[in-house]
Amino acid sequence: MGLKTFYYLVLVLTASITLVGCSGQKVGNATGDSSGGSVRLQGSGSTFVKPIMDKWMSEYGKAHPNVKADYQSTGSGAGIKAIQSQTVDFGATDAAMTEDEMKQSPAEIVHIPVVLGAVVLTYNLEGVKEPLKLSPEVIADIFLGKIKKWDDPRIKADNPTAALPSNDITPVYRSDGSGTSDVFTDFLSKVNPEWKEKVGRTKNPQLPAGVGMGAKGNEGVMGQVKQTPNTIGYVELTFAKANNLPVALIKNSAGTFVEPSPETVTAAASGMLASAPADLRMQITNAGGANSYPISGIVYALIFKDQKDAGKAKPMVDFLWWATHDGQAFTKDLHYSPLPADLVKKVEEKLLSITVGGKAVRQ
Repeated sequence: MGLKTFYYLVLVLTASITLVGCSGQKVGNATGDSSGGSVRLQGSGSTFVKPIMDKWMSEYGKAHPNVKADYQSTGSGAGIKAIQSQTVDFGATDAAMTEDEMKQSPAEIVHIPVVLGAVVLTYNLEGVKEPLKLSPEVIADIFLGKIKKWDDPRIKADNPTAALPSNDITPVYRSDGSGTSDVFTDFLSKVNPEWKEKVGRTKNPQLPAGVGMGAKGNEGVMGQVKQTPNTIGYVELTFAKANNLPVALIKNSAGTFVEPSPETVTAAASGMLASAPADLRMQITNAGGANSYPISGIVYALIFKDQKDAGKAKPMVDFLWWATHDGQAFTKDLHYSPLPADLVKKVEEKLLSITVGGKAVRQ
């Protein structure tokens, strides 16, 4: 090979490498891209968000093969602890961090709403074909152990045509630190004084002695309900739909029995946005409006406001930008609810506030 030919090949190879290095796709209106090299993002927390998070990571990875993302379904409480201890790049929770949890964090953490969802009452009840209608008072008394039989007069009053058996009711609740429990108990605390006094809003509900059975994760509660007759438990809507189990219609603050759906959850969120705090830490349970599903919740990604790893900061912010914009198109097929447009604008402000070394990640 002549020297001239050798130099020509070197130039061609260099140009090819340059083109490959510049071919990554930008996300949203990013000024840069995440295509420089392989990046691995690690998240953990909420079991509520696991199905849609897996979908997002799969779809995002197709367009951005250099970004490898993994999400562990550990529960919201564990997700908060993981981001506090800086063992993950982002946490996920359906329970906004408390003031104490924020103070215990090594640096400022930002809450990024990523999706909305419904906490539903699902049950294993043979012979009942139509969805049950349940009032907040009945739900509270079932989980307090005061309503013990499926044919209790208070259940029958709202379901006069249902063939309710005289079997014992077994409530199934979350035994781990759970954002799903936080949403569920927040709702009951708003509508039932006895529940508020005895159990309250909590990620770790302590039911009266001898009442029900505990299970870990949405997956665990769903598994117990599916395999155990006469049970009732609370899970994210996706889990009930995936297992072909019925979900109850819940009476809302307007007195309407509402089916959980993307539309009724979004209606609940839209009604609460006017009073949203600046840090977006809020609950959307028991929202007003005839079409609002009353046990609705927000899932948050938790990230540090000032990132330390420059190599991961932009890929992570780009992924969250994509998830809260293009990624919302995948929500309804998985029985989640997309973020309302007004909330997306607030999310954009939060993501644009993220810095690395004091400089904005997205310009």
